Amino acid sequence: MPRRRTTSSASSTAPSAPSAPSSSPTPRNRTPQPVRVRRRSFGDFVKAFFAFVALAGLVAGVPLALALTVGWPLPGGAPSLDWLQREITVETFLHILTVIVWLAWAQFTACVLVEVKAALSGAGVPGRVPGSGPSQLLARQLVAALLLVGATAASLTPGLSQLGQSLEGNQRPAVAAAQQTPGLFAQQQEQAAATAGALAEQAGQAEQAAARADGGGSAAHGDTKYYRIQPPEGRHHDSLWEVAERHLGDGRRYKEIFELNKDRVQPDGSRLSEASLIRPGWIMEMPGDARGGELVEMPDEAPNVSEQVQQQISDYARSGDHAQGGGHTGGGSGDARVSLPEQRPAPATPAPATPAPSAGQEHATPAAGQAEASFGLPEALLAAPLLAAGLLGALGRRRRQALWQSALGAVGGRRGMEPPTPTGDAQDVQDALLVGADPDGVRLLDRSLRGLAASLAAESRALPVVYAAWMSGNGDLHLQLAQPAGKPPAPWQLGQDQTFWMLTRADAERYEEAETAAPYPGLVSLGTMDDSRLLLNLEAVPGIVSLSGTEADRAAVFASVAAELATNGWSDRMTITLVGFGDDLTPLAPNRIRHLDGFEDLFETMSAETRQRRGALGAAGHDSVLTGRTGPAQHTRWAPHLVLLAAQPSDEEALRLAELAADAGRLGIGYLVGTGGTDLPGAAWEMEITGQGRLLAPLLGLELDAQLLPVAQQRAVVELFSDADPEHGSDGSGGSGNRPPFLVDVSEQGRPAVYARLVGTYEIIGLDAPDGDRSAQLHEALALLLLHREGVHPRVLSSALWPRGVTEDVRDALLDRLRTWLGTDPDGGARLRTDATGRLTLARSVVSDLDVLRSLYYEATQGRGAGSRQVRGRLLTDALVLVRGPLLADRPEGRYRWLTHEIIDAQLPLLVADTGLALCEFHLERDRAEKAIEALNAALRTAPADERLWHELLRATHATDDTDRLRALAADLIGRSGARGLPPRTEALLDELLPTWRDGAAAAG
Repeated sequence: MPRRRTTSSASSTAPSAPSAPSSSPTPRNRTPQPVRVRRRSFGDFVKAFFAFVALAGLVAGVPLALALTVGWPLPGGAPSLDWLQREITVETFLHILTVIVWLAWAQFTACVLVEVKAALSGAGVPGRVPGSGPSQLLARQLVAALLLVGATAASLTPGLSQLGQSLEGNQRPAVAAAQQTPGLFAQQQEQAAATAGALAEQAGQAEQAAARADGGGSAAHGDTKYYRIQPPEGRHHDSLWEVAERHLGDGRRYKEIFELNKDRVQPDGSRLSEASLIRPGWIMEMPGDARGGELVEMPDEAPNVSEQVQQQISDYARSGDHAQGGGHTGGGSGDARVSLPEQRPAPATPAPATPAPSAGQEHATPAAGQAEASFGLPEALLAAPLLAAGLLGALGRRRRQALWQSALGAVGGRRGMEPPTPTGDAQDVQDALLVGADPDGVRLLDRSLRGLAASLAAESRALPVVYAAWMSGNGDLHLQLAQPAGKPPAPWQLGQDQTFWMLTRADAERYEEAETAAPYPGLVSLGTMDDSRLLLNLEAVPGIVSLSGTEADRAAVFASVAAELATNGWSDRMTITLVGFGDDLTPLAPNRIRHLDGFEDLFETMSAETRQRRGALGAAGHDSVLTGRTGPAQHTRWAPHLVLLAAQPSDEEALRLAELAADAGRLGIGYLVGTGGTDLPGAAWEMEITGQGRLLAPLLGLELDAQLLPVAQQRAVVELFSDADPEHGSDGSGGSGNRPPFLVDVSEQGRPAVYARLVGTYEIIGLDAPDGDRSAQLHEALALLLLHREGVHPRVLSSALWPRGVTEDVRDALLDRLRTWLGTDPDGGARLRTDATGRLTLARSVVSDLDVLRSLYYEATQGRGAGSRQVRGRLLTDALVLVRGPLLADRPEGRYRWLTHEIIDAQLPLLVADTGLALCEFHLERDRAEKAIEALNAALRTAPADERLWHELLRATHATDDTDRLRALAADLIGRSGARGLPPRTEALLDELLPTWRDGAAAAG
């Protein structure tokens, strides 16, 4: 066969001499030929001698010295009670220290035995002795050096040539592992059961293969070295960058390894088509100047190698002329690709009346083919159910926080009233969030992942490396693993192959909250493909994920990723570092998002964090963050960190970044970097975003409808969060900020035509009860409109009433019924109207008791009652009379689920409490303590958790001069507080009003 030529002089007679850098073409090796067996040098024997001395001293010398100098430190018999009462002397401390030294010696000896057994038996990667990371590393190096001069040295794990390096530098895995994506994208699970001991076998295999390929021929002109990719067995995956850095002295030479092996058929039938895609069981030919204990130089004979393995090596050697003969340029049928999960057959049930939801979006868009498109709402958010749910949930929490802060007087004058009503683009974005959000999908994903982590922890199993999750159209969750990890814990089950774990939606719904850390917080939605939504685990990628495309398109992807990571429900203590974009994204999550000015700041910050994490993992004896995330330190360590670098780095910066990210996968740090081209050093996965919104990664088999957050929607989302800030736009005057969006005429002349009672049981006055099956939906639609006097988008209404989607004709039919039921005003105007923006609104003649309650409080405190004490008292009394219980107290189960997106559950108690406090103040001004107590008790029935009401109740009770009554109230408060105890302000008030209350509390306790 034709020989492959090489331009590297390093492949001559000096195999271990490093080649000098040059700008010549990429060095190539000859076709594998017989080579000399590397002779052991004098230095190898010196290393072995010192290793023997060290092992003898540590294994035999330490116990002998302890026995001679200290003796056996433990007592000879069972201790008595007198032993516990003896004085602690220096001798006692010496015995304790001796016990510790004995334990350390026993642990180290166990590590030595484990390493020796693995080395001599060729059984593969040695087992890990619990809690002995540094000790086992030292034992491994000493045993390796001792056996370096023997035949068994080839079966040892990597690190022989690096004896004596720092502990931190040796935290890399002990075997050569597949680089980025072996299990995630591999369809062939018949990987060779290769172990570290297989390296010894390969020495003979390659020589026989080379001899056959050359006709058993001539002596070699250069040493050919091979590298066999081993299964990671729980450790992180190697990369060609790391291999080149270890064995060629420069990670940038990974391209030489790639060129030597590009498109050559591997034993499993696939081909190396991208430097970031290698798998366990593959064979890598190395440049002739490669050095290091992981490499194998092929000997002349290999009598112990099976014929099958010999044939594999032989076939691989024959593929060495691929680059010269116009060989295969594309990926073969065995190329690694992303695999869509297989869909389970749908159950045999009657066809639903409404269309099925799209991937992960139960109450998504109307049926396909309808002509209404998005009704002007942003399509990007309508098609992002998990992102929308996260943003909507975070926005609700921010608004509730603002309400409580304003109620407690932190912001002047707003007194718990609703936040400003969004308008324009912000209103459109809020509607899109309401329509597109899938909170059930977020809840199920979070519970499923935490439940899986809890089940694995209960079985003392490590978390598998997960590169991606697929949310199928039928609601099932599929995890793609980096490699097979055995049978998953119930109710999870194996998917279409050994690298898929699958959980059905029905099983996921039976999961309950699990008290465990989020196992895969780096999962983030990228888009959909064939009705399935892909979430990529950026935290687990062994290297950099690069994103090419125009700057605007890249920015839309970056903003979507950042917004979802900042607000999602399946992450804990996430840190997101943004570089080169998103200066205004901080309001989404001030505690999660941080900005850096440029690459130098990023490199300084992340270099320090990388060193810190690597050292912490080594000290804890963990291989990666996954092995420590669910252990005892789960809530204090291993927090995820994602870096989004939108500014394209220079060539020098890219190289520094590649070095920084080489070990990021096992440290829990992910890097997503924008680039104008496709050749970014250290990039594990390369993706491209097109102007048509397609996210492409051909080598990974990805072609997604990308999830985006364009700049216009990004600004509108930030505006929603900024407006929810209680300090945003507050002038401290307390004027218009308290004015409700809809005021009712509370005089006798303002009697409404239709009156709905929502505070308490739901009742409607002024309309006949609707007939038919649509009565419940009509009532629910009217309640939604009454709670949003600013107007409701038709799609928001349809998604609220039909969470699983509905066709346009069904929705319009219901609106016609609602319009007919509400009727018209005396002037002929319909009571259900459509405003200029297309939103549905109610006429002013349709009023709820909540509208009246808000209007009465406003009139009493800022309207007519502000100048008339008598009017204020009457209005506040009328307002409290309206409060009959919680909002929609008798709503049927399964309906009104849209209320979970509202903050009315926080607004109503605060409004009632403010009304009760104002009426209490009104009565106390005239020393009517009993009336004040009556008003406060009425408010407490709706707002029992409001601390302000209890404080005023204590003061009003104290004003009655009835000490026994005050003492009984204090005891009631103590009983309600439970194990948490009273708040500090309440304790301080009791100290002032009832100094003896602590005596009563102690007696009761």
